[in-house]
Amino acid sequence: MGEISIKINIADRVYPLRVDTSEEEIIRHAAKLINEKVKELQDNYTVRDKQDLLSMCVLQYATGMLKAERQVQTQDQGVEQSVHELDQLLSNFFTK
Repeated sequence: MGEISIKINIADRVYPLRVDTSEEEIIRHAAKLINEKVKELQDNYTVRDKQDLLSMCVLQYATGMLKAERQVQTQDQGVEQSVHELDQLLSNFFTK
């Protein structure tokens, strides 16, 4: 694919970007989610400064990402343990 130029609006600021065409949809969706979260925060809190709203938004998304990474890591460890146990069972079965 190739790169294209797009303009993304985040918190009433326009950002010109060059992105791979395969990433355009995801980037536009991410900007939409950010704008929705900023609006939600603005509606629920007395904070009006865009920088503060964006900081709160980034904190929420980063926290969610870290929680998801931790959950995946925990699941991976569980799968690794299950594979190890299955390997032990099979090894014991075939050595008898």
